[in-house]
Amino acid sequence: MMNLANKLTILRIILVPVFLFILAIKVKYGTLIATVVFIIAALTDTLDGYIARSRNQVTKFGKFMDPLADKLIVTAALISLVEMKKLPTWVVMIIIAREFAITGLRAVAASEGIVIAASKWGKAKTVLQIIAIVAALIELPYNNVLIFIAVIITIISGIDYIYKNRKCLNPKE
Repeated sequence: MMNLANKLTILRIILVPVFLFILAIKVKYGTLIATVVFIIAALTDTLDGYIARSRNQVTKFGKFMDPLADKLIVTAALISLVEMKKLPTWVVMIIIAREFAITGLRAVAASEGIVIAASKWGKAKTVLQIIAIVAALIELPYNNVLIFIAVIITIISGIDYIYKNRKCLNPKE
């Protein structure tokens, strides 16, 4: 039977097309409603991890699907913001490139039996990206500053992961 943490992860994945649909239909308050859906999805990320760890219900499914669900909702929001002309493409490319790089690093590490846990920088990156996305969606004052900070922390966290796990990238001799 599927545990609550995994159900929350699946809910987050289901919320991605809901978020996109609400943005696409262009109804009154649609962006605000979509923002609420995005915030709910973001909160399920925090909640599912807490539930899985506190109940000792960490699963292979969760280890695989949770980061995928995170990347889906954030990427969907970022690409939508570019389409809405609320975010420059280069910002999204930096964030997505970092995600690909670290996902690749984790895959290489996993093939060597090494698990790369989330770092403080990685967690800060996620929180700042979510705050910046919400700010951009609802056009809060100074949202560009938040986006800039999120990009800087995204770059720092990527460098941190690669530096701390560089041994995974060296071929065995």
